[in-house]
Amino acid sequence: MSIIPEEEFQEKQSLNLAPMVDFLFLVVAVFAVLAVTRTAISDFDINLAAVSTEQNEEKKTPGVEQNYIVNLSINDKGQYKWISDTREYLMDDLETIQKELIKQQELGILPSDKQNVKVLLHIDKNAQWEPIAQAIFAVKEMGYHISPVYTQNN
Repeated sequence: MSIIPEEEFQEKQSLNLAPMVDFLFLVVAVFAVLAVTRTAISDFDINLAAVSTEQNEEKKTPGVEQNYIVNLSINDKGQYKWISDTREYLMDDLETIQKELIKQQELGILPSDKQNVKVLLHIDKNAQWEPIAQAIFAVKEMGYHISPVYTQNN
């Protein structure tokens, strides 16, 4: 008779899978969190619009309502400008931009259907991201479609 039973000296033929199951659960949880986070971050519906330097004039078809384009710009200091055909107007803040959109719609300059208005946001390459994001959200809050713009240099 020995102090240690002979069963303890025999090799075990089974493998403990509990740690592996725990690890797989953690991996699935991490991927689930990443999928939800990625969806929340990339669900902004922001499209870049390419502006070519060539002047292509579209033929206007009678009876078809044309889209109206509003040009805004952000410089490297975070200042906003309303760009019209003749000159640029410096805007104090986002509230001023929203009021100008309302004013132009009330005057009939902008169409009543906001889907026919495209706001192009011209961004200085040295501009900070915070004023860019604030402008995008402020214009979207008004119900207009906004597209950040970059120019292609040939």
